[in-house]
Amino acid sequence: MKDFIIPDMGTPAATGAPVTLTIDGVAVTVPGGTSVMRAAAEAGIPVPKLCATDSLDAFGSCRLCLVEIEGRAGTPASCTTPVAPGMVVHTQTDTLARLRRGVMELYISDHPLDCLTCAANGDCELQDMAGAVGLREVRYAAPEGGAMATHFQPRTHTGPNPQYRPKDTSNPYFTYDPAKCIVCNRCVRACEEVQGTFALTIEGRGWDSRVQAGAAGEDFLNSDCVSCGACVQACPTATLVENTVIETGTPDRAIVTTCAYCGVGCSFRAELRGDRIVRMVPWKEGKANRGHSCVKGRFAWGYATHRDRILAPMIRASIDDPWQEVTWEEAIAFTARRFRELQAESGPGAIGGITSSRCTNEETYLVQKMIRAVFGNNNTDTCARVCHSPTGYGLRNTFGTSAGTQDFDSVEQSDVVLVIGANPTDGHPVFASRLKKRLRQGAKLIVIDPRRIDLVRSAHVEAAFHLPLCPGTNVAVLTALAHVIVTEGLYDETFIRTRCDWDEFQDYAAFAADPAHAPEAVAALTGVSAADIRGAARLFAQGGNGAIYYGLGVTEHSQGSTTVMAIANLAMLTGNIGRPGVGVNPLRGQNNVQGSCDMGSFPHELPGYRHVGDAATRAVFEAAWGVALDPEPGLRIPNMLDAAVEGSFRGLYVQGEDILQSDPDTRHVAAGLRAMDLVVVHDLFLNETANYAHVFLPGSTFLEKDGTFTNAERRINRVRRVMAPLNGFADWEITQMLANAMGAGWAYTHPAQIMAEIAATTPSFAGVDYDLLDRLGSVQWPCNEAAPEGTPVMHVDGFVRGRGRFITTEYVATDERTGPRFPLLLTTGRILSQYNVGAQTRRTANVVWHDEDRLEIHPQDAENRGVREGDWVRLASRAGETTLRALVTDRVAPGVVYTTFHHPDTQANVVTTDFSDWATNCPEYKVTAVQVARSNGPTGWQQDYAAQAERARRIVRAAE
Repeated sequence: MKDFIIPDMGTPAATGAPVTLTIDGVAVTVPGGTSVMRAAAEAGIPVPKLCATDSLDAFGSCRLCLVEIEGRAGTPASCTTPVAPGMVVHTQTDTLARLRRGVMELYISDHPLDCLTCAANGDCELQDMAGAVGLREVRYAAPEGGAMATHFQPRTHTGPNPQYRPKDTSNPYFTYDPAKCIVCNRCVRACEEVQGTFALTIEGRGWDSRVQAGAAGEDFLNSDCVSCGACVQACPTATLVENTVIETGTPDRAIVTTCAYCGVGCSFRAELRGDRIVRMVPWKEGKANRGHSCVKGRFAWGYATHRDRILAPMIRASIDDPWQEVTWEEAIAFTARRFRELQAESGPGAIGGITSSRCTNEETYLVQKMIRAVFGNNNTDTCARVCHSPTGYGLRNTFGTSAGTQDFDSVEQSDVVLVIGANPTDGHPVFASRLKKRLRQGAKLIVIDPRRIDLVRSAHVEAAFHLPLCPGTNVAVLTALAHVIVTEGLYDETFIRTRCDWDEFQDYAAFAADPAHAPEAVAALTGVSAADIRGAARLFAQGGNGAIYYGLGVTEHSQGSTTVMAIANLAMLTGNIGRPGVGVNPLRGQNNVQGSCDMGSFPHELPGYRHVGDAATRAVFEAAWGVALDPEPGLRIPNMLDAAVEGSFRGLYVQGEDILQSDPDTRHVAAGLRAMDLVVVHDLFLNETANYAHVFLPGSTFLEKDGTFTNAERRINRVRRVMAPLNGFADWEITQMLANAMGAGWAYTHPAQIMAEIAATTPSFAGVDYDLLDRLGSVQWPCNEAAPEGTPVMHVDGFVRGRGRFITTEYVATDERTGPRFPLLLTTGRILSQYNVGAQTRRTANVVWHDEDRLEIHPQDAENRGVREGDWVRLASRAGETTLRALVTDRVAPGVVYTTFHHPDTQANVVTTDFSDWATNCPEYKVTAVQVARSNGPTGWQQDYAAQAERARRIVRAAE
C-alpha cells in the first residue's frame, strides 16, 4: 500500500555502463552498479525483502533476498550484489524457498501475531513477505531469558513477549511500538541517510535489540528527532505508524499534490480513506523533495479541518461591531458596492489589494488582474515586499532575471556551499537534508550568520568557516571576500571576459581592491576576524563548484538589494554561474512567493516581470483582458498604509496574508488599517488583520483546490484537489465572483483555463499547461519553445540580460543605531515546527515543540541584566515594546538578541522599525536596536491589543 503508485525497486538506481544478465531465464540490461535485486525488479521479477528499499543504500541484514548465481557458491543477498556481464541468476529454487521460510520464521517468532487488530493490517511488508515465502507455521517462540539466550524454545503462546518495552506515544503524530520491531535498521538508516539527524540507534543485543530514539531513557519527543517522518515511512511493520492510521484505518486511494508550507515545494501523496485524509506521504517522484519531508508538510495538515476555520462569509459596518454571518451573495454584493462607492468618492486609486504567496499561481494572477482590469489601477502588492523583493531587484540588475539559478538537485554537485542569512534546517528542512548529505560526502561549508545555526555544527556536519557578523554588515563582509579574491588574483578571468562586461568588472575590481574593504579594515565593523574572511574567500574561490544559498537575513535589511548584488558579484567573480553545482539561490520563505512575483503582484510589474510603463507589454494584456491599463506604477504596501492614514487610500482586499502580524511597525500597520473605510480579508481564520476588517471571505486550503505553485527553484508543481472546499468555493472562484460583481464578466470554469491565459501572455510560461505538468510531474520556467521541458539551470550559455553586470556595492550603515538606551541588536527568524505567522501550524500539534516565541540572549547579556532562563523580559525599541520569556544561549553573540514571530500574543513586530531597503521598501526586520530588562508580564500595549482582538472576533451566527 505504501508504494501502490510507484513500486519500490529495493535499492537506489545506478548510472554505470549497460550490463546484460539473465534472471530466471529473462535477459535484463541495466546500468552497471545496479544491484541484482533492482535488476530483477526492472524485469518484473519480485525478490522478497525487508531491510531493502530504494530510498536507502543497500544494507543486507534481513537475509530474505537471497538468490543463487551460477558459478558462485552460497546464496548471496541480492540487494548488496552488483550485476555483472553474463551473470545467470535464479531467484526461485527449493533451496532459496527453504532458507527464506526459515528466516521469516525467526522474524515471526519474535513478533506479535495480532494482524487482525494491527493498525498496519494490509499495509505491512512483514505480513506481505510472510505470504510471499509461503510461511504457514512457526515452530519457535522468542526466549524469555533476554539478550544472551542462545537457543530456541517450542512456541507455547502467541502474545507479545513480556520483555517488550511499552509503546512510546510521546510524539503527537506517530506511535513507536517496540514489540513489533524486527530490527531491520530501515528507520535508523533513513534518519541518517535521508534526514541527516542521526537521532535513532539500535539498543541492546540479540533478542533484546530494539530501536532507540536518543539516549537510553529518552522518548521520541525529547530526543533529537525532528519528526520528519522518514523513519515512519521506512518502517516495514507497525513499529512506527501514524496516529491517524491507528485512528482511521489504512488509506485506500491517493492524490498527488504539493505542500503549502515553505518554498521547497515538496510533492506529497494525500492518502485518503473515503473522503477523509489519513496521511500525507512524500512522493518519491517529487523532483524538489525526492521522497522526503519535514514535520510541517508530513504531519501538520490538520488545520484544514480545525474548529477555528471560518466557513461562512461575514460582514460588519464597523470594526467595533460583532461579525454577522451572511450568504455569499450578500457578502460579494456588499463588497463590490462599497469598493465602487469609495472609488466614486475618492477616485480610482482609492482602493487596492494584496495577493497571497500561499495561494496558487492562478489565484494570484486573478487577484492582480482584478486590481488592474477591474479596480482600474496598479495598487497591487504581495508579501514578497517584506521578504524577497530585493532578490527581484538585485538579480534582475546583475543577471537579468528575478529568480534563482539552479534546481535543488544541483547541490549534489557542489564542492563549496556558502549559506548567508538563511537557516535551512529550520526554514527549508528538506533542502537542508540534501545539503547535509552532500556535506557528509565531503563538500565544504561557509556560514555567514550572526547566530550559530545548526549547520555550523551538528551531527556529522561542521562548517569550515562560520563568520558571525554583526547584524547589518552583510555588504561589508561580502565586499571583503571580494577584496581577497581580487587582490590575490583568485577570480576567473576567462569567465568574466567571456560572460560579463569587462569594463564594468575593472571598475568593480578597483572598488573591491580598495584597502578600505580589506578584511583587516572591516574586522572591527563586522565583528568577523580578518583571518576567517580571508580563509573563507580562498576556499570559495579555489574549492571547485561554489554555490550560494541565501535567505531573509540577506534581503530584510536597508541594504538588502545591495547585498543581493554583492552575492551576484561574488558568483560572477569566481565563475560560479551556468552549470550544475554552482549558482545564486534565494531560499523563498512561503510556498508560492516565487509564483506570486511571477504572476505580476508588484505595483510596477505585469506578469513575467515586465514594467507597466512598457506600451508593448501593456498591449498584450489589454488585448487579452479587453480593457485599457494604467501605465503608472501603483502603491506598495507601505505606501498604501501611509496613504490610508492621510485619508486618500480607503479600501483594501487582502487575500491570504496577515499584514498586521507579519509587517513591521505593528502600530503603524494598525493605524493604516483602522483608517480605511473597507478592509476585506479573504483567509482561512480570523487572523490579526481581520481585527480591523469589515468583510471576511472564508478561504480554501491547498487540499481543496486545483492549480499550481512555483517553488524557490522556479519549479511549477501541480496542486490537486483532494477534498471538496468546506467553505463552498476555491479561492479563484471567490475572486471571480467579486470581479464579476464589479462588472468584469469573467467566465473561467477551471484553473487550467487561467493557466492557459498566463501562458498566452507571459513568455517564461509560454509552454506550460496542465497536460505537460501531469506528464512530466513538474517543470522549471522558462518553459517555452526554446525550452519545451523547462530550464533546470539558468544562464548556461549567457545571461538573460546578455552580459553579467558587476555593480559596486558600497556599504552604507543603517540609520538604526545602538546607543545607551538601546544597546542591543535584535534580529528575527523562524523555527522548524512553526511557519510564518503561525496561522496554520499553531492550529496543529506542532505547538508541542514551540508554544510561544522566546528571546534568545547571550549568557553575558543575561547576567548583566539579572535575567535567568524562562524569565519574563521586556523587549523595547524606539518603535514599541513587548514581553516574552528569555532563552539564555550562546547561539547568539554578546550584544545580539534573537526571536521568532510565530505567535500573535508576542507581536515581535511591534518593536521593529519602519526603516527599509533603499530600492524596494523591504523592511529592515533584521536590525533593531533594543533594550532587554526583566518584566512582570505583558505590557500595557499587549493587554490592550488582546482586549481589542477579543472584541473584534465576536460572531453572531446566522442561526442566531
